[in-house]
Amino acid sequence: MSRSRSTAKDAGTRFERLVADYLAGRLGADIDRQVKTGSHDTGDIRGVSVAGRGIAIECKDYQGRHELPKWLREAETERRNRGADYGVVVWKRRGTAIPGEQFVTMTLETFAAMLAGAGREE
Repeated sequence: MSRSRSTAKDAGTRFERLVADYLAGRLGADIDRQVKTGSHDTGDIRGVSVAGRGIAIECKDYQGRHELPKWLREAETERRNRGADYGVVVWKRRGTAIPGEQFVTMTLETFAAMLAGAGREE
């Protein structure tokens, strides 16, 4: 059974809150949900960085099939819009609402750049 646009939006909002609260509590930083910015979306969570390099986070609470390639393209667009160094997707892991057990997906290029402490190669 599919959900309505309204219930999907509500689920997305709840998931963004779950992610933001978890990261803020875990990292002790000023992290919160990002205000929607229309066509120049900068991600769903603001205030996340590693070694001073910004991260654009796209959150997905989905039902059904995941669409990782599409979601990664969204995260990359949001990374550019934000002027961040990295773009990642945090997506709902079926069967658990425990925040730390959700999935994070990024490209290998993003992961390598994070490990090297460098920005993304364009």
